[in-house]
Amino acid sequence: MKKEKLFIIIVKYIVDLEIVAQHRDAHLEYLDKYYAKRVFLASGRQNPRFGGVIIAKATSREKLYEILAQDPFHQHLCAEYQAIEFEPNKGTKGFKEFLQESSLDLFNIK
Repeated sequence: MKKEKLFIIIVKYIVDLEIVAQHRDAHLEYLDKYYAKRVFLASGRQNPRFGGVIIAKATSREKLYEILAQDPFHQHLCAEYQAIEFEPNKGTKGFKEFLQESSLDLFNIK
C-alpha cells in the first residue's frame, strides 16, 4: 500500500462570485463525499473571499488532481487549484493524534 501524503490546496476563483454561487451546493456535496472517504481533512473559504483552502491526503499529486477534477467548481471553470505537498515535522499537542485518526501515521512529529 502506498503511503499517503498531505496536501494544502489553494482554490482560486476565476469567475465572479455570482457564478461561483450557482455551483456552491454541488461543490458542498462534492466536499462531503470526500470527507466521508477521509480524503479531505479540513476546508474553508479564504478571507477575503477569493477562493478556498482544502487540507487533503492522497497517495500522489496525480491522484489528488483526479479528485479535484470532480469538483463542480473545476467542471464549470469557476476555479483554479494549486496543491502544495506538506510534510509536517512539528505540531501542536493533539495534531499528531489528529493525523493518526485521519489515517496519516506517517510524520515525525514530536
